[in-house]
Amino acid sequence: MKLFSFPIHTIEKAIARRMLTLESPHREWFAQRWAQKPYRKAFIENKAMPLVTLLVKGKGWDDETFNAELSAWDARFYDAEVEVLRPMIEGDGLIQLMQKNVPAARVQALLNTLDTQRQA
Repeated sequence: MKLFSFPIHTIEKAIARRMLTLESPHREWFAQRWAQKPYRKAFIENKAMPLVTLLVKGKGWDDETFNAELSAWDARFYDAEVEVLRPMIEGDGLIQLMQKNVPAARVQALLNTLDTQRQA
């Protein structure tokens, strides 16, 4: 998937703000990993940016293209990561403008992906 050139700093800011509201033990788990540069880079590149791309570009794609790109996104999520990413789909804060006008079925498909592609 060709990633959308959304400013990484904005995504990091949204994630940092979301970390403040996470419940325990998700907050501790995610904060510990977020402090590590390799994890932070991998999380943004493999999980957050593809999600942003699906939100932003997905508004204009036909159903076939959206479903193909969603299927190609093979990330696996830990529970704490889902808690961080879910507000991006639901339209939290700075990300809310991106989420505007995304069809409800596509929002639900993204939420289902977060819920079904879990780490064991």
